[in-house]
Amino acid sequence: MIFVKTKLAGAYIIDVERREDSRGFFARVFCRDEFETQGLEPFIVQANLSHNIKQGTIRGMHFQYPPAAETKVVRCIRGAILDIIVDLRPESETYLEYLSVELSEENRRSLYVPKRFAHGFQALADNTDVNYTVSEFYTPSAEGGLLYNDPRLKLPWPLPLSVISEKDLKFAPLEIDEPELRRRMTI
Repeated sequence: MIFVKTKLAGAYIIDVERREDSRGFFARVFCRDEFETQGLEPFIVQANLSHNIKQGTIRGMHFQYPPAAETKVVRCIRGAILDIIVDLRPESETYLEYLSVELSEENRRSLYVPKRFAHGFQALADNTDVNYTVSEFYTPSAEGGLLYNDPRLKLPWPLPLSVISEKDLKFAPLEIDEPELRRRMTI
């Protein structure tokens, strides 16, 4: 695996290191030792699959508050997505800054999302499948989210919105929710 640092401390793009032969290729996509060498949390307690029927579908921006904050490793296994993460660590120099990365079945990249980051994506093709592993169990009482179109964040969704859940439309704007967000995300 090739770990590429990003502008957001602790977030990494992970490229596969292909071993090719006449059959095709083989590549490791997870190794606890390699994650630990990079200083990343290698624990997986849950794996999720998201199937997105329509291009333009947005899921996000989701996170869990501490003590149930989670790391994620996100990979698009069919189709393509624009994956976006937002730094929610109040003590961070990049607080409320975002990173966007295209993940696709062709580039085989994944994105390591640290704890206390919001995560979401937009499907860039019909019938897109996204696989992600997480370090904590889903905890409804710790669940939080940001509006996908919050005016302070100015997230760069490349396509018109086609589908989004009612829940994702009901997140409060940062203008209202930021004091509580800061309080609950401070460690």
